[in-house]
Amino acid sequence: MAGEIKTIGVLTSGGDAPGMNAAIRAVVRKAIARGVKVKGIKKGYMGLLNEEIVDMEPHSVSDIIQRGGTILGTARCKEFTTEEGQKKGADICRAHGIDGVVVIGGDGSYRGAQALSKQGINTIGIPGTIDLDISCTEYTIGFDTAVNTAMEAIDKVRDTSSSHERCSIIEVMGRNAGYIALWCGVANGAEDILLPEKYDFNEQNIINNIISNRKRGKTHHLIINAEGIGHSTSMARRIEAATGIETRATILGYMQRGGSPTCKDRYYASIMGAYAADIICDGKTNRVVALKHGEFVDFDIDEALAMQKDISKYEYEVSRVLSSSIQTG
Repeated sequence: MAGEIKTIGVLTSGGDAPGMNAAIRAVVRKAIARGVKVKGIKKGYMGLLNEEIVDMEPHSVSDIIQRGGTILGTARCKEFTTEEGQKKGADICRAHGIDGVVVIGGDGSYRGAQALSKQGINTIGIPGTIDLDISCTEYTIGFDTAVNTAMEAIDKVRDTSSSHERCSIIEVMGRNAGYIALWCGVANGAEDILLPEKYDFNEQNIINNIISNRKRGKTHHLIINAEGIGHSTSMARRIEAATGIETRATILGYMQRGGSPTCKDRYYASIMGAYAADIICDGKTNRVVALKHGEFVDFDIDEALAMQKDISKYEYEVSRVLSSSIQTG
C-alpha cells in the first residue's frame, strides 16, 4: 500500500487555529523524508475546487512554526457539501496526481475528508480547532493558545471592573462547546460561568448572586459567558436594570484565534502532523489523528463523527464549588 502513495496534498479548513502552521510543517517534512511529494492546497476545499494547488518543499515551511493562522489560508465551501462538488474535488486531486489529502480542521472538515475518501482519495484528519469539541481526542490544536489569550484578556478586564466596582460579562468563543468558558472561568476565578451544556437560562439566579455578593462587600462580579449562549450585551443591560450595578459586556471575539501558538500547541501539532503523514504514506484512509490517554492514535472518521462529547460532570462541579457564588443550573 505504501508504494501506491506518491503524492499527498495538505489543506486547512474551517476556522483557523494557532498551531495549524506547525502541523503543516510537520506533514510536509515528514512526508518528504519518506520520499513522498507534497502539494499545498490553498483556502481549504474551496481552493481545491478552484485548483489553487502549489508544490511544497522543506523550505516552503521554513520560519512558520511560530506564526499564528495558516499559511495555506482557509475558507468554508458550500459547494463541497454537495455530491457534485465532492466528485469534482476528487477528480481534481487525480488530475494533479494527488493520491491522498491531510485535512487540518474540525468536525466539518472531517466530513469533507470522509466524502473524499468515499470518492477514492486517501484522507487523514488532524484536529485543528480552538473549541476542543472533537469527541475522539483529548486535545485539539489551537485550544491552549486560545484559552491563554482569553485568560490574559479577562485578567485585564477584571482589573478595571474592580476599579469601577462593576459587574463584567466576558464572552469567549467555542461555538456550542463550553470548554474555553469553563477553563477561563476556573482560571480567572469567575463568580458565574455560563456553559451551553449546563446553563438553564435562569437569569434571576445570576442577579441573586450579584446582589448577595455585593451585600457581603464584594465590589465586582465576573461572569464568563460562552459563545453558544451569547447575547452578552443585552444580558448586561438586564442585569444592570435589575441590580442597579453598572454592568458591561466584553466580547473577546476573533482575537482568540490569533497570535503565536504556545509551546504545547506547537509540539502537539508537530507530532500530530508527523503521525498523519506517516499513516497516509502507509496507505491508511478515512482516519482521524487523536490524543487518547496520553498516546497519539487514529480513529475511523465515521466512528469519530459518531462519538459524543460533554463537559466533565466532576470538572463542572469543581467550577461551581470554587466560585464565590454557586449557581444552580
